[in-house]
Amino acid sequence: MSQYYSELSDKVTATLADVEAVQTTVAHGELTIEVSKENLISICQILRDNQELAFDTIVDVCGVDYSSYGVAEDGSSAKVANKVKTSKECKTRYASVYHLLSVKNNHRIRVRTWLDDFPVVDSVVPIWEGANWFERESFDMVGILYSGHPDLRRILTDYGFIGHPLRKDFPLVGQVEMRYDANKQRVIYEPVTMEERINIPRIIRDDNRYAERIQDSSDQKGEKA
Repeated sequence: MSQYYSELSDKVTATLADVEAVQTTVAHGELTIEVSKENLISICQILRDNQELAFDTIVDVCGVDYSSYGVAEDGSSAKVANKVKTSKECKTRYASVYHLLSVKNNHRIRVRTWLDDFPVVDSVVPIWEGANWFERESFDMVGILYSGHPDLRRILTDYGFIGHPLRKDFPLVGQVEMRYDANKQRVIYEPVTMEERINIPRIIRDDNRYAERIQDSSDQKGEKA
């Protein structure tokens, strides 16, 4: 699979040879390309319309907040599975990530564009209409503004909600509590009564258990033979 995506990476690189600031990486059997937000729309247009690529379907759009990424609570770097970018190594705090699928050619790609502390990027809805609700969710949860979106408003949180829950600086206990008041016969908001929680960074390590099980299974088959 990795060999297949290496070949796809070469094809994408050749197709986008005239476009500046395009980087491709293949990791964990997946292809990711990084593009500047200025070139995002033109590149997405090529990815959709080029017949050898033909990424006709958008599977997901998500916003990412990379602040404190790969950094443990004590401020040290939390290395995971060989190498990982820390917040100091990430280009900017935010990124908008697009997952594309070619039904025709049966291959996938991830497109990532980095955004600054006031994250604004052009909407891809004119290219893939299916991105409409995905971009609304990214706006609601992370606060990324998609310029040119036909109806950019919250989609998961309440209408009067303040803040963006998936930003790293958003309190885990939230900012207010809501409940239905039988006396007032309406939903009311109150100060948070829960204690502040600490989110411990997840550290991913190589898991050799599965490799050992495969080896044991092979040995048992050899003994029976």
